[in-house]
Amino acid sequence: MERIAWGLIGCGDIAHRRVGPALRDLDTCRFVALARARADQAAECARELGAERACLDWRELVADPEIQAVYIATPPHLHAEMAVAAAEAGKHVVCEKPMAPTVAEADAMIAACRQAGVRLSVAYYRHLYPAIARIREIISAGEIGTPLLVQLHAFEFFDLPPDHPRRWLFEPEISGGGALMDFGCHRIEVLLNLLGEPEEVRGLTGSGFSGRAVEDSAVALLRFRQGALGLVTVSTVLEEPRDTLDIFGSKGALHVPALNRGLFTVRGADGTREETYPCHENLHLPYLQAVTAALLAGQAPPVSGEQGREVTRVITEVYRQGR
Repeated sequence: MERIAWGLIGCGDIAHRRVGPALRDLDTCRFVALARARADQAAECARELGAERACLDWRELVADPEIQAVYIATPPHLHAEMAVAAAEAGKHVVCEKPMAPTVAEADAMIAACRQAGVRLSVAYYRHLYPAIARIREIISAGEIGTPLLVQLHAFEFFDLPPDHPRRWLFEPEISGGGALMDFGCHRIEVLLNLLGEPEEVRGLTGSGFSGRAVEDSAVALLRFRQGALGLVTVSTVLEEPRDTLDIFGSKGALHVPALNRGLFTVRGADGTREETYPCHENLHLPYLQAVTAALLAGQAPPVSGEQGREVTRVITEVYRQGR
């Protein structure tokens, strides 16, 4: 079976829990190498995740002639530099979300990949949720009429001590932002996937409760060309968890109480029913499977650089207004 040879830059939480296991387990992937700067952990990380070898310098990995595609799973402030270098080395690029802290960096990534003739994809894996695909079908079929108001709420309480390895999430020069940039970007992508490109963006952000340098809560309001309004609210300081999607249309509604579970309720002219489209246990695996299949077929992978850029543009506009 033909396979794509992968290199992974970054060995943090996402790499250990999802990306590494997906590259190891997919029969269309050959997990050639990973890059980890800590010499005392690099070899063990490679053994644990199933990579053939470890590199101490990500530039060494990018230059490896065996590697065809590079997955970048580092903090956001490094994405652009690494993506541009990988593209210039002739590698396809998959970048962890958010694509980049700024639109200018996203543009540089897109331009470098286009110039090199390689593919670029951003890991907004909810784009491929079976439930999202089914919801798009229901909307297209007109079951709930014209979507008029779409709401996504995502609340994840966490507070990281100063010595925590992911404390960088609270450092804007590394993370690019707080709750909205970290996991709100996923909800923005879902909203754009369902309704298209917005024509107007407004927003507010706040960090008064936590006192962090990045926002702990944010509200984004989007107006779409067909008239629908979209609302995304995110927070890391609320005790009650939330991951909901509600679509109110002119003839009915659709309610998703927990997006990662894939269960939703449809209320339309024919009554009310429940449908279930569960996600894969490893949320990244179907995404990487689709990306790899596209690369093998010489086709564009899901979630293009342009789509990733649009999410960054929306978040940037919310920050511009909210701050």
